[in-house]
Amino acid sequence: MSATYYYTVFFILYSVVAFAQTGNINGSVTTDDGRPAESVNISVKGAGKGTVVDRNGNYEIHNVPVGVHTMTASFVGLGTQVKTVTVTSGGTAVIDFVLPENSARLREVIVSSQLSANKPTVIAKIPLTNLENPQVYNAVSVELLKQQVITSYDDALRNVPGITRTWEATGRAGDGAAYFALRGFDAQPALTNGLPGLTSGNLDPANVEEIQVMKGPSATLFGGSFYSYGGLINTVTKKPYLGFGGEVTYNLGSFGLNRISTDINTPLSKTEKIALRINTAYHTENSFQDAGFKKSFFIAPALAYEVNDRLSFQVLAEILEEERSVAPVFFHSDRLSPLDFTSIEELNLNNSLSFTSNDITIKNPKYNLQGQMVYKLADQWTSHTVISRGTVKSNGYYTYIWDDVAGDNDFSQYFHKEQQTTNTTVIQQNFNGDFKIGTLRNRLLIGLDYYDRNVIDHGSGWGWARNVTPQGDVNYIDPFTGEDMPPVYLTQASIENLLGGLEGVNSNISNSSYGAYFSNVLNVTPGIMAMVSLRADYFDSKGEMNTPDDNYDQFALSPKFGLVYQPVLDKVSLFANYMNAFINVSPQQVFDQDGNYLRVQSFKPEQANQLEYGVKTNLFADKLYATVSVYDIKVSDRVYPDPQNPNNSVQGGKVGSKGIEFDFSAHPLAGLSVIAGYSYNETQVIEGNDNDFYSEPGRSPGGQGPQNLVNMWATYKFLGGKLKNYGLGIGGNYASRYKVIDNSQTGVFYLPAYTLVNASLFYNGEHVRIAFNMNNMADETYYIGYWSVNPQKGRNFAASVAYKF
Repeated sequence: MSATYYYTVFFILYSVVAFAQTGNINGSVTTDDGRPAESVNISVKGAGKGTVVDRNGNYEIHNVPVGVHTMTASFVGLGTQVKTVTVTSGGTAVIDFVLPENSARLREVIVSSQLSANKPTVIAKIPLTNLENPQVYNAVSVELLKQQVITSYDDALRNVPGITRTWEATGRAGDGAAYFALRGFDAQPALTNGLPGLTSGNLDPANVEEIQVMKGPSATLFGGSFYSYGGLINTVTKKPYLGFGGEVTYNLGSFGLNRISTDINTPLSKTEKIALRINTAYHTENSFQDAGFKKSFFIAPALAYEVNDRLSFQVLAEILEEERSVAPVFFHSDRLSPLDFTSIEELNLNNSLSFTSNDITIKNPKYNLQGQMVYKLADQWTSHTVISRGTVKSNGYYTYIWDDVAGDNDFSQYFHKEQQTTNTTVIQQNFNGDFKIGTLRNRLLIGLDYYDRNVIDHGSGWGWARNVTPQGDVNYIDPFTGEDMPPVYLTQASIENLLGGLEGVNSNISNSSYGAYFSNVLNVTPGIMAMVSLRADYFDSKGEMNTPDDNYDQFALSPKFGLVYQPVLDKVSLFANYMNAFINVSPQQVFDQDGNYLRVQSFKPEQANQLEYGVKTNLFADKLYATVSVYDIKVSDRVYPDPQNPNNSVQGGKVGSKGIEFDFSAHPLAGLSVIAGYSYNETQVIEGNDNDFYSEPGRSPGGQGPQNLVNMWATYKFLGGKLKNYGLGIGGNYASRYKVIDNSQTGVFYLPAYTLVNASLFYNGEHVRIAFNMNNMADETYYIGYWSVNPQKGRNFAASVAYKF
């Protein structure tokens, strides 16, 4: 037999013997007022073992070598507690800790900590620390939002490596939330607490505890109801806790920013574990341009009821009422003709112009209700049942500008009245187990989910209103006929008159998806873990309610694999993953080249597959976290125009995205925190149509974002002396020049590179927090875009005053 065989047998026998000489430790950690002490670090000295206390104050450490060990319970900013434990072979030692802090103090420290990389999360729907998870992810904490005086959800993501906004929320139906480029593909904030949380406008940050950006194709656990080729953005909301507390905050800033928000938590019973938390915000803000505004009211009540040690309930509601006047997206190409302007300098866009008025508004109300039941079936098994119901609306006017006829300085402006409602229902059942088969630890997830979406659309037709130039000149000459048309003014009455004679939409579409999935993390040894995951997904579209022949269904399998090797336990992690995502593709009608109807063409789901490898570290007693990863994503089965017949579509297009990411988070000195990141991405079409704007091989598909991105933020808080509780922060972002149009027929258009520098001063005392932030200190002129040009704010400030109780 080969030497490899003998090595394998020896390795297995050695592992069995090693596991036979180990035991387990578990217990609870509470504060001196009897509350669970979440997120406290538990370590076993000399054994290379440790974990983090869960939300119920419990912890478990497996496969600890037999013998007498010293255990430490600690948390940054709090004292430590040391105990001795004796571990016997195959036995379980129970060690409990009581920290000399009350629950309010502990929660303040937890919220203030930016170094949450070693805290177990449910990004994998299995409690895994960052070093145990083969997937790359980043998180933005609520404390960081407060430090940077962030009042816009989108601005929070400037702290995440490898993601950049490509345009702001438009409010239009279906996809009106902000667009981001993530690993070269579209991403929107589509998840709330791991469930679909669609929006047609902005998200309010008042109820945000953490924003998680999961990198790479992510359909295996989260389904294919939204694009996740480059990753997903998940919003984790604030949860009630058993104690009284909260804060009231007032924000003010440039361009008429005024915002007041409250966060109040209170127990509802002296004998039962019931707590209520309510977050609210009222926000008004103008634009940096000549017109534009935002006005919103948000409220999010959440109720938690812990019936006993085994059963708990949580109910969350989010209600957002928002009205805005939104600047149109400026598309500077007709996607066919050579570009008239090949640079920002040639386009000469007047950035102070909005091309709209405050009389032309859109409303985007959002309602979301989530209910969760957690039941501990046994010591090793837990059941999570979740039901979610959501409604988002687009009601008002959407407008865009684009180059109808190339060769002149005129751009057509079109208007449309949005009247769409999207209703969603989600039911999800997960079972989590943590058990051993022989000596091998398994963390198993088994899940089922159901997702239903109904879209009702009664919007108007599209109406040409006028021509504009980038410098702001206006005329009413029809770009196709050359006729003088009646003026259309930027008032609701004038736009209604324009749209009144156009044929509108009367649509009612329903579809559903049914998913079954499992994921298992197997500890081959304490330092070697393997993840195997698979989803089976059935998509059923009923199509239009009144059109019986447009129904269709599709089936997809979505696998996910991961390997983790920790050469230094809980310190260094080498990882690799294979991840998948898919999107269902609607059938399309086929016509011949003369426009005669032929048939309906069906398609398979699109597929995205990623290979990634890298290293994660947690060094110097939780003071330094870093991740470096290299990825390669291939999207296949894309549908694109038939090169032989523009009235037909074919399947088989491919797009590739590859890159590298670096993420760094450090706490080198008491009071000093630093986060930084760098990413490089290259995205291009591999197979497609040489004559199509979006799918020309060898070209960028659009919306992929700048190739190089850098983010950095450092804060220092004085912990003693006359400046105690004062602090300062500085950081910013860099983006390299960005190829927003890349096509042999139209030419190439770059948005210029930019560097933004931001800084803050703050005081964060026991009851009062005051912060002042200056953004874009150098008053840099910069742009974002998809295949568009979207001007951004110049120098601006934001300040906040908060009272904590």
